[in-house]
Amino acid sequence: MKKERAQWSGRVGFILAAAGSAVGLGNIWKFPGKAYEGGGGAFLLMYLLIIPLIGMPAMLSELAIGRASQSNVVDAFGRLGRKGYSWAGWTGWIGAFIITSYYSHVGGWVLRYVFSYAVEPGLVYADPLGYFYRMLGYDAASEETFFPLTAIVFAALFMTICAVVIIKGVEKGIEKFNRIGMPALFFLLLVLLVRSVTLPGASEGLKYMLSLDMSKVSGQTFLIALSQGFYSLSLGMAIMVTYGSYLTKGEDMVRNTVLVCVMDTLVAFIAGFIVIPAVFATLGEGSVGKGGGFAFVSLAGVFSRMPAGALFGMLFYLLLLFAALTSTVSLIEGIAAFLIERTGASRTFVTVAICVIMFAIGCLYTCSQASVDIRGVWFDLKNGLTRPLLCDGMEYLTDRIMIPLAALGCCLFAGWAWKPENVTAEVELCGKPFRLAKAYGFLIRFVVPAAIIVIFCVSLFTGTTLS
Repeated sequence: MKKERAQWSGRVGFILAAAGSAVGLGNIWKFPGKAYEGGGGAFLLMYLLIIPLIGMPAMLSELAIGRASQSNVVDAFGRLGRKGYSWAGWTGWIGAFIITSYYSHVGGWVLRYVFSYAVEPGLVYADPLGYFYRMLGYDAASEETFFPLTAIVFAALFMTICAVVIIKGVEKGIEKFNRIGMPALFFLLLVLLVRSVTLPGASEGLKYMLSLDMSKVSGQTFLIALSQGFYSLSLGMAIMVTYGSYLTKGEDMVRNTVLVCVMDTLVAFIAGFIVIPAVFATLGEGSVGKGGGFAFVSLAGVFSRMPAGALFGMLFYLLLLFAALTSTVSLIEGIAAFLIERTGASRTFVTVAICVIMFAIGCLYTCSQASVDIRGVWFDLKNGLTRPLLCDGMEYLTDRIMIPLAALGCCLFAGWAWKPENVTAEVELCGKPFRLAKAYGFLIRFVVPAAIIVIFCVSLFTGTTLS
């Protein structure tokens, strides 16, 4: 007897889970810096155009493929009559596996900083860079390296939390977790937003975010906004196809897609209005940055100069923690769903096995940050054959090759192999006409693939990271 496929309990459960997947660390520690560099309001305006024209059609396609096939990301294309596109599923699945391996460790670093600001903020303030590197196994003062036990232990704890959620299943685990995690994330966002914009001097940051500084806008700015919007929505990572397969036929996928994209964009925008005014008010305009170094090191200067800074620092890292957890849970589910369906093994066994393997691979990622010189291999037309640190090589492989290729495969499948007419038919199973079907067909056939190809070519052939 075939086991009945898991389903979301309803629209709210799916939206919170899908939004939780889309809302990740990139929304909070990358988006503000990119918005600043892209001219504040000018970048926000570009982003608001990119999401409906690129992000929404791509997400709708992945959800439709998942629901129509009622299958995991690897087998979905064969179920819909096109086994030749299974390469896209495999690329997304393997990419998600690698991403989870290192993303779970970064989540562990975030968890460590929640504790740091709760129990020893003075040590963080005294030497932000040194504190960060000591967590990763390097003492700058003595130039000594050692095993990054602290980072490894907190990564193990982070992965354990994710595994427990996955083992409980779709409705009782993932959905229930996101029903708590996503409201908590938005609550923390609003608390930090109020604190940031009420700081003395924050008005200059607000003015910048609401202005159109066209002097900072270029073709590169557009590509960065395009890439940010694309990666932010968790496309090409086996997630949306898997989550779509748990949707009932009566769900309005167009409305759900719009709501997920709006929630994801809203988080990114609020993060920008938290970080940039706070940095303007405490460190000055020139200190705005992006990425892990900015989040773990530079922001310590913001919290050290802010009244009750330790408390708000802890809340900020709690915000990052919820974002990291919801994203990692979705990544693991996409990986686990394929193995559970292919092997027939129990959800518990599969989840524990893959989490242990991914955690072990992630240990190499963490060690290569500072404590051990572990190298990977990379090639692009600008730099030729290089030997980057393993941590950088893993990110290059997923961000520059695997994610764009997987997403491109899904878009080509929906636009040219399965056809927009079948996507439209799947969408209209909810009983409502798809009024933008013609626009969707044009976008998914021509505009979205072209955008992905541009991202892929710029990243791979010029050695530039846009994500």
